[in-house]
Amino acid sequence: MAIDIVSRRDWGARAPRGGYTRLDSTRGVKVHYTGGRVDPGIVGDHDLCVSLVRSIQRHHMDGNGWMDIGYSFVACPHKKVFEGRGLHRLPAANGSGLNSAHYAVLGLVGNAGLVQPPDGVLHAVLDAIEHLRERGGAGREIKGHRDGYSTDCPGEPLYAWVRRGAPRPGGDGGGDGDGPGAPPFPGRLLRYPPVTRGEDVRTWQRQMRTRGWDIAVDGAYGSASRDVCRRFQRQQGVEDDGVVGPVTWRLAWEAPRAAGTAEAGEAAGAREAADASEAGEVGDASEAAEARETADAPEEPRT
Repeated sequence: MAIDIVSRRDWGARAPRGGYTRLDSTRGVKVHYTGGRVDPGIVGDHDLCVSLVRSIQRHHMDGNGWMDIGYSFVACPHKKVFEGRGLHRLPAANGSGLNSAHYAVLGLVGNAGLVQPPDGVLHAVLDAIEHLRERGGAGREIKGHRDGYSTDCPGEPLYAWVRRGAPRPGGDGGGDGDGPGAPPFPGRLLRYPPVTRGEDVRTWQRQMRTRGWDIAVDGAYGSASRDVCRRFQRQQGVEDDGVVGPVTWRLAWEAPRAAGTAEAGEAAGAREAADASEAGEVGDASEAAEARETADAPEEPRT
């Protein structure tokens, strides 16, 4: 297992105030998020990740009064793992009385800005966990910070991934999904309004139809596609914003099928309408007028 570690020296960590408490082994790892706004620009600029990790250490030491950054490792969108307190050292981020049971790994996402964890963050979180298992005596548990502690951390999208068994993006990890790995995220959000059009939309619609959802496969993401997305998101326990971002895209392929449950029959009554819409090749039929009005609208910015 290859891990791309950014050492404390490389990210310019401050020296700790005192010695660490030795940690021989743990039951596993708890996953965290920042709890604040994370600039989406970090996805394209690793220097911003470095600055963010430094600011977190500064807050922990100067604001919380801790001896060092509270996390064992920090995962960034570039599949890099920042060394925090590191191996065999007691973290401080899990909560009073809870730090000796689990290491603490932070994914660089927050409750605003960059909320959906990019694949690079998830890969890096898993690389850190495997590193902790191989060299730090970590057990098999992967939990969210909120497990056993009153907090929103690690946020709904990241926690939903943890609850699904923390599968590695692309289907090459040990999650509990029963489908193939998802194709690469197209790099833009699929959302309405305005209508989003393209082959990426068609690909997502086709997969949702394969899962049993009543949806036209026409490459036009309008209100009907948004409504299917919202129901699917609620079923998966992620934020039901009706936007297909990296998490919702991946879940469409990797989440376990809900056979015999809402997924199988959630929108059965709409099948005839969806079939009629698809046969007429007009997409979300109710969006025809809106599509004409927005034909010259600029494309949704890629994220």
